[in-house]
Amino acid sequence: MTAVSDSPKVAPLLQALSGRVAAADPSRQREITNAMTGKPLGRVPQCTREDVVAAAERARAVQRGWAQRPLRERAEVMLRFHGLMLERQDEVLDIIQLENGKARVHAFEEVADVCLTARYYAHTAEKYLSPKRRQGVLLKLTEVWEHRPPKGLIGIISPWNYPLTLGISDALPAIVAGNAVLAKPDNQTPFSALWAVGLLEEAGMPEGLVQVVPGSGSELGTAIIEQSDYLMFTGSTATGRKVAALAGERLIDCSMELGGKNALLVLDDADVRKAATGAIRAAFSNAGQLCISVERIYVPTTLWDGFVDRFVAAAKAMRSSPALDYSADMGSLINEAQLETVTRHVDDAVQHGATVLAGGRPRPDIGPYFYEPTILTGVREGMMAFADETFGPVVSLYPVRSEHEAIEKANDSPYGLNFSVWTSDPRRGRRVATQLQAGTVNVNEGYAAAWASIDAPMGGMKASGLGRRHGEHGILKYTEPQTIAIERGLPVGVPSWMRADHYARVMSSGLRVLRRLPGVK
Repeated sequence: MTAVSDSPKVAPLLQALSGRVAAADPSRQREITNAMTGKPLGRVPQCTREDVVAAAERARAVQRGWAQRPLRERAEVMLRFHGLMLERQDEVLDIIQLENGKARVHAFEEVADVCLTARYYAHTAEKYLSPKRRQGVLLKLTEVWEHRPPKGLIGIISPWNYPLTLGISDALPAIVAGNAVLAKPDNQTPFSALWAVGLLEEAGMPEGLVQVVPGSGSELGTAIIEQSDYLMFTGSTATGRKVAALAGERLIDCSMELGGKNALLVLDDADVRKAATGAIRAAFSNAGQLCISVERIYVPTTLWDGFVDRFVAAAKAMRSSPALDYSADMGSLINEAQLETVTRHVDDAVQHGATVLAGGRPRPDIGPYFYEPTILTGVREGMMAFADETFGPVVSLYPVRSEHEAIEKANDSPYGLNFSVWTSDPRRGRRVATQLQAGTVNVNEGYAAAWASIDAPMGGMKASGLGRRHGEHGILKYTEPQTIAIERGLPVGVPSWMRADHYARVMSSGLRVLRRLPGVK
């Protein structure tokens, strides 16, 4: 087992990453905390509004040349980045664990996600971005093309819970599409994004195309929106509403993945053993600090005892540790504030009549922000844990009498990000999934199948977000659809040699004919 203090290479690496920040006043720094121990990890310069403006200017200057590069060259950078990421993964796995606190197995999910995203857009960008021939109004006489030029400068504001995935994965399709990026990682976890940008430059991306501006969101958020041509935001629904309002004032588009109170439905034909095992991953990956993590589980009364026994036993058997290796099942919460939120939600539920079946306590003996995997029953309306997102290793179980009741209760939420359905009949699972108000639904999986299937769109319904990442949506949103129409011969209008009333009659006859022609849109 490698302890946190046994990683001597990390300190000089973090110092070098800190030196990548172009702040006008490098003495204005923030101390980053080691989430495993609560002790200082490193220091990072803090950018100002003026630094954001300067970073935007530098990025735009580089972007003009980058956009002129052949698309194939831009895609090749992604493939080289993919290879370097796998070769150098131990570096960033240490960084993720130290600044975020998660178990190494969950940190590796971030490495895998970045690789999948880089590879996908390297191989599909040409299909999505190449000029496409569209049908002209006068058929053969009107030649129409759809082009996809880059928007220019993409602002990306990312949270602390997945500092590598959310710090760089959304930037990859933007870069392939020919954009520059202005990235603000969360102030608690800046090192993973800084490391990834350095690796992209090593893979052949021009230096300065991606500018990382660490600092507080309250100070830099507005400046980033003011400087960007498009905004990608991941965070809370409350903050997302404010960000969307600011983007709307500038008339720039945005995409947002926001909060969730995700539900898992065990159907009455489910394999209880598999469902309980899957629910452990769905609820406790990254200590529950995952936007698509499950916090509500609906179990039919006929399966209740069997499911609860297995689920509770599995939760109690989970290993928590600050080790920089793969020995832990679950890591730490990010900080004191998150620990207080989780503790408050559990204590409030217990005080109002809920029952703790597993966990329910912080574990300062392991580390300052560790909390046990916690399972509650009897959580009801009025308790904090009932409708509010806990964002920690806490899940509530609810008995249901029917499939219909489970669907109704799962949908009874302002959120709709990621749901999960467990059944022995995949066709039934798909049918139930279509009735759930969530942007992604996993059948016989907790969250990873839909998320990792990069070819499909990912995002939230209702208060869980706007727009989508992944697939064609994830790259086309960073471009401007431009239509170019070339007219040959006749004008689209009254010719100079024809009377307007004659033109209208001829066009009316032509429109009647077109209505009957197969294949004409």
